[in-house]
Amino acid sequence: MTHNDTFPRQYARTQRLSLGEPRSFTLSPCSQRLVFARTESGSNSVNMLWVLDTETGEEKCVFNPQAVLDNTGNITAEELRRRERARESASGVVSYSCDAAVEHAVTIINGQLFLIDLLNGRSSALNIEPGVFDARLNAPGTHVAYIRNGALCVAGISQGTDNTDEKVLASDPAPHISWGMADFIAAEEMGRQRGYWWSPEGEHLAVCRVDESPIDTWFIADPAHPEKPAAEHRYPAAGTANAKVTLHIVHRESANAIEVALPHSFEYLNSVSWSAAGLIVQLQTRDQKSIAVFSIDATNGIAVEIFTDSDDAWVELVSGVPTLSAAGKLVTTVDREGTRRLQVDGVLVTPAHLQVRAVLHVGETIVFQANHIDSPWTIDIWRCDVATNNLTCLSSSHPTPHSVSGIATDNAFLLRVSHMTTPRAEFSTSTGHSVQSHAEEMLVAPNVAFHTVGNSNIPVAIVTPRDNSTSKLPVLFDPYGGPHAQRVVGSLLAYATSQWFADQGFVVVVADGRGTPGKGSAYERSVLHDLAGPVLVDQVEVAQALAQLEPRADVTRVAIRGWSFGGYLAALAVLRRPDIFHCAVAGAPVTDWRLYDTHYTERYLGNPAVNAGPYESTSLINDAHLLERPLLLIHGLADDNVVAAHTLQLSSALLAAGKDHEVLPLSGVTHMTPQEVVAENLLLHQLSFIQRSLPTAP
Repeated sequence: MTHNDTFPRQYARTQRLSLGEPRSFTLSPCSQRLVFARTESGSNSVNMLWVLDTETGEEKCVFNPQAVLDNTGNITAEELRRRERARESASGVVSYSCDAAVEHAVTIINGQLFLIDLLNGRSSALNIEPGVFDARLNAPGTHVAYIRNGALCVAGISQGTDNTDEKVLASDPAPHISWGMADFIAAEEMGRQRGYWWSPEGEHLAVCRVDESPIDTWFIADPAHPEKPAAEHRYPAAGTANAKVTLHIVHRESANAIEVALPHSFEYLNSVSWSAAGLIVQLQTRDQKSIAVFSIDATNGIAVEIFTDSDDAWVELVSGVPTLSAAGKLVTTVDREGTRRLQVDGVLVTPAHLQVRAVLHVGETIVFQANHIDSPWTIDIWRCDVATNNLTCLSSSHPTPHSVSGIATDNAFLLRVSHMTTPRAEFSTSTGHSVQSHAEEMLVAPNVAFHTVGNSNIPVAIVTPRDNSTSKLPVLFDPYGGPHAQRVVGSLLAYATSQWFADQGFVVVVADGRGTPGKGSAYERSVLHDLAGPVLVDQVEVAQALAQLEPRADVTRVAIRGWSFGGYLAALAVLRRPDIFHCAVAGAPVTDWRLYDTHYTERYLGNPAVNAGPYESTSLINDAHLLERPLLLIHGLADDNVVAAHTLQLSSALLAAGKDHEVLPLSGVTHMTPQEVVAENLLLHQLSFIQRSLPTAP
């Protein structure tokens, strides 16, 4: 913490208070070693690699990349794109891969591959040319695979030396074709950050071949630097062509490749899982209403369908499944009786009141994350015995609302616990030892009250200043409000920015309306074919109930701010309900859903090439003539996810309609806004705009 620190400065400097927190955990099969990455302090952005002895609790740094960061090459463009998809803004060890015994690891620093001995802490740069990314060890630790210029390569490792022998396993001279990489849609929308998988014995690889040539090319330029050429970006906008993705089995030594015979009726390759129990893949149709799981014979590429599921709206993708248990049982999730439930070989093993959020481990046991649908802000970790289907909660000892994540093996686990009584997350192992966090404590003290509103029981968190004043205060809605992101959670840290706004003299409201996760299948699917109506109606319902929930709320002065979907919602609110919302800050908003990607947008609005109606009814550009309230649009000009065209086209429509508004372009900034000076002053600028734009107090 620096002298005269303010919260906006601290929040920017610490990358949203994430620096110094341990992350990226791996447990050894013997459960004696816990590997993780962590920075040296809460303001240092360079991750080092650490090992915790789970029996003694002793921590040891096994790799400090600081000494080599300045002496290696540049980060590859592919790696930068991978980090953007993963919302990664730190440096140093941002990812790593271990062998099966968790005795060795590899990581990439600025394109240079390093081998780390996790037992004695020795490390060395492998003798291969820099310029690689996404390195992964095979299970025996004898070979490492990685990507170089769109080609999948492999190198043998002689333990104790840096001698390697690079071999190109799969490549293609044609433009826009890569091997072993995740395509944009897989990484951005499916949660699949990788494009190749080692076999358990380490002699074969399942590899994606990605052909992006059918995708339209977009050009993202930096207007602040006209001397630099525009970057080409293959962007699959809604209603247009996707990448062609095929799966191949490649032999490590011979480089012989066999294409897996998967049906062409499924456009998306969601996931691949290769364990000792077998190789399976999940495919999904373009309309996302059907999925199928196939078992693959790795010797000949023959695929046999073993499971299908369908839904009138869409089949949700869940992290960690489908996969096979140690006994070969298919573990997946399905929406049944109103909730997302864990299913093992066709048998539902979780009750209808639990909403499964992610699967963390599958072996002799299954460890998963879930919440009770009546209290979505409390998320716990559960264990299921595959043989008996008995369930045990591993994290229910915290009486206050909390949010728990973690990793596990059959006999050990690491839990990250956030709750409403301590400002920082706590990390504990099943052996009773804790992992130290170096994260700074936030310079605000969140004062949060949970509520539910209306017939839908909309989850609401109200954040107020820590004083005893009874004076009326203006209101600031601070939602995300859309699919796949939950803001009302049992974690003090989640309300840090909201509390800072509250301390400036606001009642801050965070509401998770229909479409957000945690409250069951019907709640999520309420936005089918309409990402505007139900979303806005629920925010309005909360605003109309606010006088009963918080006496200090002055509902004659209501602002709303948001980023990404939250930015869309903020602009939507002042355009369609100026009687409720009196000014808005819309950051990186989607203004025309035709400009967003296929997989996300078509899941909710369908294919515009088939029916453009839902796109017309949810477009902010079509509503530009309705603007009556102050609106600030903010957009990073280097954003390749929600491209700046969204804000620019809305601004043009507003100007054509004679509607005053403000635009703040952020040069060189992506969707993440990681730059410290940008992040700090962005908060201050939003505050200033809201303060001068709200009506004067009576």
